[in-house]
Amino acid sequence: MIIIKGIILITLLFSSSYIGVLIAKRYQNRVRELKEMKTALAIFTTKIKLTYEPIPQIFEALGNGENSNISNIFQKASQKMKELPAGQAWLEALTMESTNFTKEDIGVLKNLSNLLGKVDLEGQIREIELVDNFLNQQIEKAEEESKKSEKMYKTLGITAGLAMVIVLI
Repeated sequence: MIIIKGIILITLLFSSSYIGVLIAKRYQNRVRELKEMKTALAIFTTKIKLTYEPIPQIFEALGNGENSNISNIFQKASQKMKELPAGQAWLEALTMESTNFTKEDIGVLKNLSNLLGKVDLEGQIREIELVDNFLNQQIEKAEEESKKSEKMYKTLGITAGLAMVIVLI
């Protein structure tokens, strides 16, 4: 009986610690995804400036990269562009894919849909540059938030687990 109780208490402690680590990981993932989006938009800008490829082809190429939430957004947008205008396809792809972005992040990325495929090349590039500037600010905020929150949630998970173990002993 004591062995079973000990196993349950240790499992409880590790489970709560793991939950804390998972919550902290979301902050790291947000920073990583913001950086990936920034890189993808830089590649998109370069391709439309230099190669004049159609947007669906560029999005498909960006979606064929590594298997991540960001590449999935571009892949889905590329597929949706077969039946929808570019802006609407971008909106749907953003809302369909589950990411670690905040509502503020998604809101600005949605603004890209207003001009995507509707204005000339220079207008699209300017809009992408605006989004890029926003992403720089969001990356800085996300890194600061990650440093604070990551440590807090890891500690909170361990502390909560220890508190439950002490109460159950």
